[in-house]
Amino acid sequence: MEKIRIGICGYGNLGRGVESEIAKNPDMELAAVFTRRDVSKVAHAGAGVSSMRNLSRGELSEGAGGDACLVTQTTDATAAAAAPVVSIGEIASWKDKIDVLILCGGSKSDLPTQGPLYAKDFNTVDSFDTHAKIPEHFEAVDAAAKAAGHISIISAGWDPGLFSLMRLYMGAVAPEGATYTFWGPGVSQGHSEAIRGIEGVAGAIQYTIPNEGALERIRGGETPELTTGEKHTRLCYVAAKDGADKAKIETEIKTMPNYFADYDTTVNFVTLEELSKNHSKMKHGGHVLRTGKTGEGNNQSIEFTLKLDSNPEFTSSVLIACARAAYRLSQKGESGAKTIFDIPPAMLSQITPEKLRKELL
Repeated sequence: MEKIRIGICGYGNLGRGVESEIAKNPDMELAAVFTRRDVSKVAHAGAGVSSMRNLSRGELSEGAGGDACLVTQTTDATAAAAAPVVSIGEIASWKDKIDVLILCGGSKSDLPTQGPLYAKDFNTVDSFDTHAKIPEHFEAVDAAAKAAGHISIISAGWDPGLFSLMRLYMGAVAPEGATYTFWGPGVSQGHSEAIRGIEGVAGAIQYTIPNEGALERIRGGETPELTTGEKHTRLCYVAAKDGADKAKIETEIKTMPNYFADYDTTVNFVTLEELSKNHSKMKHGGHVLRTGKTGEGNNQSIEFTLKLDSNPEFTSSVLIACARAAYRLSQKGESGAKTIFDIPPAMLSQITPEKLRKELL
């Protein structure tokens, strides 16, 4: 079986998750490490992915925002040790060796630039999750991908991503009603990354907390109009650098548009040691609910729930499925940006259409 050659751009939590999931998909293979750093500081030439695990947490976090691009031709960590480490400046020369490049940088600073840039040379998949800016991101990536004849699937993950699809399905089958989305409790990678980008911040984690009272009202059949702040609160733990202005950092967090400005946000300052000890887990999840009516006023309630021990690993699994779809769409001659709405469900699965019809339909 000819395997889909996957590239991973960005080797932080999300990139490492993608690497581990590739090994569970026999129709894919993992081929080289691209970095902006001195190659010798990432891993010695030829050491590949397994050696990158020896980097410190700080180095990995710094690289998560697009500093490293990983591409391999293996299906397990042992074989990955033969993968080369190459300067990011040479990535364009690999465009004929990669079928799909998965972009694992952050939505605030990396993906708006990386999306259109890498769509020129590769089929791509990204997890851009700034909801308010998705139309803008789509237009930029679409123009670049169409001009190059490539496929770029944007905003793939669980929200945006699977939750988006559930909102569409629920609204389609119960058009008279209201849909609600609740996130958490759990760590938001995008929001945490946004805080870490603030001057003076050494490390940070942000928890999204759903309003349980509002959630139960909807489960009880109510259809209240809720503001963003009435559905969730945001809890931040921040380690400031020595001498940093904590008051300024807190103000910048609480007034950050698209991230915190519309929420009741609490900022707690802690040490890096406490952050590492007590806030290193990456659990998350949430609910999409729709309360609607059909026929002569019969109530219909739909709910989709995720409970995730590892947010990045689950997001990685969605990215992998979308990479399969990107490859298949490309093989059909399609081009341009796509979202989860544009992908036939069967294209996401490694199971054959015949088996899907027999076992899942």
